Amino acid sequence: MAEGKHFIEQEIDKDLAEGVYDTVHTRFPPEPNGFLHIGHAKSILLNYGMAKEYGGKFNLRFDDTNPTKEKTEFVESIEEDVRWLGADWEDRLFFASDYFDRMYEAAVTLIKKGKAYVSDLSAAEVKEYRGSLKEPGKEDPYSSRSVEENLKLFEEMKEGKYADGEKVLRARIDMASPNINMRDPVIYRVAHITHHNTGDKWCIYPMYDFAHPLEDAFEGITHSLCTLEFEDHRPLYDWVVREVGFEKPPRQIEFAKMYLNNVVTGKRYIKKLVEDGIVDGWDDPRLVTVSGLRRRGYTPESIKMFVDLSGISKANSTSEMAMLEYCIREDLKPKVKRVMAVLDPIKLVIDNYPEGQSEELIASNNPENEELGERKVTFGRELYIEREDFMEEPPKKYFRLFPGNEVRLMNAYFVKCVSFEKDSEGKVTVVHCTYDPATKQGPGAPDPSRKVKGTIHWIHADTALKCTARLYENIVDEEKGVYDEEGNLNLNPNSVKVMDSCYTEPFLKDAGPHTSFQFVRNGYFTVDSRDSKPGAPVFNRIVSLKSSFKLPQ
Repeated sequence: MAEGKHFIEQEIDKDLAEGVYDTVHTRFPPEPNGFLHIGHAKSILLNYGMAKEYGGKFNLRFDDTNPTKEKTEFVESIEEDVRWLGADWEDRLFFASDYFDRMYEAAVTLIKKGKAYVSDLSAAEVKEYRGSLKEPGKEDPYSSRSVEENLKLFEEMKEGKYADGEKVLRARIDMASPNINMRDPVIYRVAHITHHNTGDKWCIYPMYDFAHPLEDAFEGITHSLCTLEFEDHRPLYDWVVREVGFEKPPRQIEFAKMYLNNVVTGKRYIKKLVEDGIVDGWDDPRLVTVSGLRRRGYTPESIKMFVDLSGISKANSTSEMAMLEYCIREDLKPKVKRVMAVLDPIKLVIDNYPEGQSEELIASNNPENEELGERKVTFGRELYIEREDFMEEPPKKYFRLFPGNEVRLMNAYFVKCVSFEKDSEGKVTVVHCTYDPATKQGPGAPDPSRKVKGTIHWIHADTALKCTARLYENIVDEEKGVYDEEGNLNLNPNSVKVMDSCYTEPFLKDAGPHTSFQFVRNGYFTVDSRDSKPGAPVFNRIVSLKSSFKLPQ
């Protein structure tokens, strides 16, 4: 057995070696009742990765058996997310509803075998009769109906003769089973609801635990890879495919979910955030939905790196957002241009620079990747610098601008602060400097031996592109934890800071949605796909430059 393989690969190797299966066929089966999140990305990449690794097939299949919560909007968003993550399902896109006729026939098969019966118990009564972890269930009083009566009643359920909840079809297994899932589970219910795919053709719908194994079997799935909460459902999964009569049934294998500290992933909570207007949609950059991460500026490569670092195992564990942030930094660092942008600007005037003149300087697009080349940046008498790069009375070891101090302007000259101006409220508005022409950066500089301790970035005021930048924090208050005592979210009131008087290099006005850059000293930013307009980009900060995460040895 090859070293370094996770347990699912080892199980697949064993199945292939023993001839249980002669191929590998996996699937990702989302319910279209919300947007996907980072945890789903793990399942997508695992299922697709196994099919690709073993030269097999991968299906995208929507488990659309509950029309009360399903929308076409969710179907479309899921398709986009799966495609963006790089999982190619080619022509293998399926819906559970494609199989409703076959599922109905499978249920009829069980009835004829005496393995299913129609019950008149209400949902509350079914729950009561099933017992508890300490007490066995009680026999359903309707379980003694004859095969003929059950066939007739089930047909009448299909024909719409009964109201919602009036009758259900239950599998006949074992009311004394220690596994509650095996205590005659409901496999069909009456629901007079229009379905997004089948319209009003059906008024009965299969339950997930019945439908899911059948879908896998119909499609020839070999390995049904799912998360650990389905482990207790596996006996029912195996019972369904065995009793319906599949010769080579799929094999369910469970793995640990992707858990993140202080992160909201529950669809119910995300849905409430959307409906309450706390976020601006399922793709809000503060969310860890796949679409939110994409809009924030995360890449498929960074998410795959994160999944790989988190690992595939049977043991539940929790990862930190810092690790996901590490992954996006590692991915973007060699790939994107490093540009100058000033988020909180004050004016810098070089008093001895000729008025009305400017010059073009050369800047590297990425010192770690020469293939990205160089660009020209305009320099002149009036610039913008970051407010934090000037202090009237600096503390020790502050090496940026203050009265009498000299710094290098990145890619340009040394400047020395000579004075500054304040407004009526005492806020610094303009910093005055002089420059030394002999310190021009680049080949052939007249005096390369002069040194300074600080370097700051800048933007030429006359050519600067004014734009908006959004800085994000966790949407929940990390100190208080995700939930309060009543189960509500502890929201962070400062989860987004909008800065609408930022300045960047002018060529960024043509940057399209999802184009990312490193803003020198400020972090990695991407062009927002929703709120940006031609010539007026809105930049979302993906992540800061500083990281507290250390890769495990």
